[in-house]
Amino acid sequence: MSTKNKIIQTSIALFNEHGERAISTNHIAAELGISPGNLYYHFKNKEDILRHIFALYRQHLETNFPTLNADEDIVSQLVNYLDSIFELMWQYHFFYDNLADILSRDEVLKVDYLALQDKLLFQAQSVITGLKHSNIIDIDDEDIIDLAHIVKITVSFWTPYVETQRPEGKLVLSDIYTGVLKVLFLFKPYSTVDGRAKIEALQAKYRALIVSSEIKLKLP
Repeated sequence: MSTKNKIIQTSIALFNEHGERAISTNHIAAELGISPGNLYYHFKNKEDILRHIFALYRQHLETNFPTLNADEDIVSQLVNYLDSIFELMWQYHFFYDNLADILSRDEVLKVDYLALQDKLLFQAQSVITGLKHSNIIDIDDEDIIDLAHIVKITVSFWTPYVETQRPEGKLVLSDIYTGVLKVLFLFKPYSTVDGRAKIEALQAKYRALIVSSEIKLKLP
């Protein structure tokens, strides 16, 4: 792995562990055992590092959120989307935790972030429309955009919400699976008879993953 990539990966790990605001470029250099000058050879400042991290974040979304395929099962595509977005939140949860502050310090990053969010909202609308056309849910067309917004809000602010609800403020893997359950719950009131059974099967799957991850967490 190149020094540049090591800096990026170490930065992500430190930001997730201690919070982005608490970590400086000096902390990152010290963790890597390199001089600050060596770090600045690759990145101008911490904002430059954050922009490169965001590029990885965006690449993950663009790779794992292709346009819906009408020939494939919509529920399977929904599962892939949910797994991908919450995996992303697990990998980059520092970004969600301190989002407003990070964006306020970098206008370029803010513009890029907002453009990406427009794409994600459109994608959420497409998924909901696909669920309707597949008779998984029954929702009025004029309500699709509102549900898409609520799904997006739930996804975007789930991890910081969790971290504020416990004294130690630490995120664990089971929290990610719980977040998926919260999104599935949003679809349940709109579910058709057949759709409800499929949604409940997905809920059972993620509840089992929660139990499994909590057992692993307790193992010595």
